[in-house]
Amino acid sequence: MSVPRIRRSALTTAAACLALATTGALALPATTAAAETADGPLLSYVVNTRANHGQTQKAEREVRAAGGTVVASYEQIGVVIARSADPGFAARLRASRTIDSVGASRTAGIQAGGAEGVVQEAEVPAAAPADGSEPLWANQWDMRQIGVDRAHESTLGSRAVVVGVLDSGIDATHEDLAANVDPKLSASCLSGRPDTDWQSWQPTTSSHGTHVAGTIAAAKNGKGIEGVAPGVRLAAVKVVDDGGFIYPEYAICGFVWAAEHHFRVTNNSYYVDPWMFNCADDPDQAAVSEAVRRAVDYSRRNGVLNVAAAGNENIDLAHKTVDTSSPDDTDPVTRPIDDSCLDLPAELPGVVAVSAVGAKGDKSYYSSYGLNKVAVAAPGGDSRYQVPDTPDRRGAVLSTIPGGKYGYSSGTSMASPHAAGVAALLASTHPWAGPEQLRALLIGQADPHACPPGGVLDPDGTGGYKATCEGTDTHNGFYGAGVVSAAKAADWWRN
Repeated sequence: MSVPRIRRSALTTAAACLALATTGALALPATTAAAETADGPLLSYVVNTRANHGQTQKAEREVRAAGGTVVASYEQIGVVIARSADPGFAARLRASRTIDSVGASRTAGIQAGGAEGVVQEAEVPAAAPADGSEPLWANQWDMRQIGVDRAHESTLGSRAVVVGVLDSGIDATHEDLAANVDPKLSASCLSGRPDTDWQSWQPTTSSHGTHVAGTIAAAKNGKGIEGVAPGVRLAAVKVVDDGGFIYPEYAICGFVWAAEHHFRVTNNSYYVDPWMFNCADDPDQAAVSEAVRRAVDYSRRNGVLNVAAAGNENIDLAHKTVDTSSPDDTDPVTRPIDDSCLDLPAELPGVVAVSAVGAKGDKSYYSSYGLNKVAVAAPGGDSRYQVPDTPDRRGAVLSTIPGGKYGYSSGTSMASPHAAGVAALLASTHPWAGPEQLRALLIGQADPHACPPGGVLDPDGTGGYKATCEGTDTHNGFYGAGVVSAAKAADWWRN
């Protein structure tokens, strides 16, 4: 099993493919002589100030005076994205009364690198099934598990609903996605400010965003697969760089873009790098948490429901103790953590955190969890279990990947877009609903799932993946309110 850099995003199983064919940002120069000639690595910073035009301009001037460069300014939320190679940059800014907080958004110098693994090809069926379903529907155990077939008898979703895929880009030429990807609403955020050039938001080293997009809204067109909400539109917002990192400035740009362009739902199958958890007692991490929170809150105030993956580390988010994997862009250290240390964006207010279940409907061995942390669960796959009565007998989730192909992956990255797709159906059947109403509907219509007997999951019998489930039959740490239901979202008036 290979694990790509987007560690929150996907646990790639024996991946198979089936071969088929600036709004809100003030852009300024990206480098200065001061930044290039200073002694340290060139780093990005989030600089938080009060959210108004005058105060943001003051913060920009102070950034330059401290030897930095302004990359983008989001005065709607009072966040300036800056760069500097001066090791004393943050300390000088923290002494200013204009600045609320400032923090480095990475520990490694700015550079490109890395790539995900290669998928393996497999045969595509010669013809669609006689029953008129999509050619690969038999492999989509995940869709049947949440009642997508029943949902599509009532609705495929509304074209008025836009789902933003904050990820590694979407292959907009894929035959199952081309009709649903809206180029006018798509952008890359890899500089910290939006770039709307078509090529900028196309996938490069990663299939991840295209896989997520197919789960949400692959077209019901007699080709390949079908998504949860094939009638809605998709917007590609590229926040994953070629090294597989999602740095804070990328995510901030993505959430503001979603707000300014009136998305109804976003999917976030990642955690913000380089820290798996950002802790309040660290000035850099505290500033990052504040900046990302402001961006998420701004999107929510502008009508966006944000859905996020809970994580693939089998961590109890309600009882954090230690982090051994951060920072992930330089050398990880072992550090104690507590409830002040947040998984971004999954643990931010209003965000729907999603855990993963396998084909048998139980918590996936890798899925993180936590009472009052996980809102709902959704199919994410579990490679330990084969799926009965399917041609491939895989326990992973099948979806679109670049190049007109299809591939299998497992992870809470795959669970989150199922929930986002159901939220898109709810937004279609409830066009008047705001994000809080959509969140309440998504949770209220979930199918409850009780904790395992004794409250303990130990799938391999060795304690290696052991997890303890807290809560009741209808609200617990493994499944939240339960497994999302596309069928109920489509036929809400009958439930």
